[in-house]
Amino acid sequence: MKILFAASENSWGGFFDIIRSQLPHHCFEATGNFHIDSLKGIDVLIPTMSAVNEKILESADRLKLIQQCGSGLESVNIEAARKKNIQVCNVPTDISGNADSVAELGIFMMIGLSRNIPGMAKSMANRRMGEPQGISLQGRTAGIIGLGGIGKALIRKLKTFDMRIIGITRSNTERAKNELGLEWTGTPDEISWLLKESDYVILSLPLTDESRNMINADTISYVKEGAFVINLSRGGVINKEALENSLAAGKVAGAGLDVFWKEPPDPSDSIFRYNVMATPHIGGSTDVSMKGIVKVVAENIRRLENNQPPLYSK
Repeated sequence: MKILFAASENSWGGFFDIIRSQLPHHCFEATGNFHIDSLKGIDVLIPTMSAVNEKILESADRLKLIQQCGSGLESVNIEAARKKNIQVCNVPTDISGNADSVAELGIFMMIGLSRNIPGMAKSMANRRMGEPQGISLQGRTAGIIGLGGIGKALIRKLKTFDMRIIGITRSNTERAKNELGLEWTGTPDEISWLLKESDYVILSLPLTDESRNMINADTISYVKEGAFVINLSRGGVINKEALENSLAAGKVAGAGLDVFWKEPPDPSDSIFRYNVMATPHIGGSTDVSMKGIVKVVAENIRRLENNQPPLYSK
């Protein structure tokens, strides 16, 4: 079978070479960027961050499976794929190690922003010791928006920091509160309360029509003065102008961004003038999560070969 990887070969921690070594009898091809020109002659598509819209799907003459190497499918037109009898599958974050890896990056950002990494570099360069003074996580409030796999992993890990943890979920708020041991859980309609209370606002929810621009000029006005905003989700859940204005005004003390409105982002983007800790969409790119993701992707391709139903179909 011919398998198209819609990215450069060295993207996502060498995923392309790893999956190719697992399935050496198949033909693998990489697009070299996050763009798909045609799906003609392709049996399996691994879309990564590339758009898979109805127009692109029209070029598919034998495509049987769209298999994401992660959980995000917001760039895939699932309904259009179904009309062509193409299976669409992902790898849930909580079964691959991905959720824990993303949660670790979130905590890294929380600590990095709190301890002022740029200030440390200046002190070292100027031979000043004992400064800057940092902010401890202990006793602070973490507001987690999205209580899926990543949100749950964050909660487990943040409890060891003696933090107060509150959350937002779409449904079953009371059950989530009790099962996860949170002080408070609300719905997206109650986001203003979470923003007022949180020293760290962490976004870990899928990008949907409902969540797009969830943090906007209106909602960001409720953010606690001096709070940090960390996005482990997708760039589109935050309105860029609203965040940038809030950083410029000093209302938001800093932002941790692993995802962006356009990827890859422009290094000269004006948002980087402010206190932004940025990483190149590598939240789930660790040795542990890579093994888990490769295992599921390889299994689904083998299932396709053997005319078996794939795992985690949408």
